[in-house]
Amino acid sequence: MNETIVCVVGNVATQPVYRELAAGPSARFRLAVTARYWDREKSAWTDGHTNFFTVWANRQLAVNVAASVEVGQPLVVQGRLKVRTEVREGQQQWASADIDAVAIGHDLARGTAAFQRAAKPEAALMAARPEPSWETPGPAGALDEEVAQQAPEPAAVT
Repeated sequence: MNETIVCVVGNVATQPVYRELAAGPSARFRLAVTARYWDREKSAWTDGHTNFFTVWANRQLAVNVAASVEVGQPLVVQGRLKVRTEVREGQQQWASADIDAVAIGHDLARGTAAFQRAAKPEAALMAARPEPSWETPGPAGALDEEVAQQAPEPAAVT
C-alpha cells in the first residue's frame, strides 16, 4: 500500500539472467539511467550522473524479458523501488536500488519494436468458453414485427 512506485527510462547495462525457481520464473538485469540537461554555456546536451538499478521480473514478465531484452536497448520500466543498505565484512556500507518490475517495454522514442503476443499456457486452452452472442437487437417495434412474422398462423377450427 505505501510503496514507492517509479517509472524509469534507461539503457540495459547487463545481459538478463533468467532462472526457473520453485516460485516460478525470475529474471534480472541492470538498467543505467543517465540524466541529461541542456548546458547553456556550451549550447549542447550534457550527460549528468548515471544511476544503476537492478530490475527484477517474475512469472510471465521474466519469460518475456529473457526473450526480448538485450544489452544496450532503451527501456521504460515501471515498478516498486526498494533501496537496501548493508555492511559487508571489512568494507564500508553498501547500498543498492532494486526495482520489482510491473511493466517493461522498449522506449519507442528511440527506436521501433515489433510486438508479438506470448503463447498462452495449454491449461488455459482446455477451459473452452462458449462464444458470446454479439448480435445487436433492433428497435423495440421491429422486434415485435419479426416475432409476429415468424409465429405460425393459427389453424382454423371447424
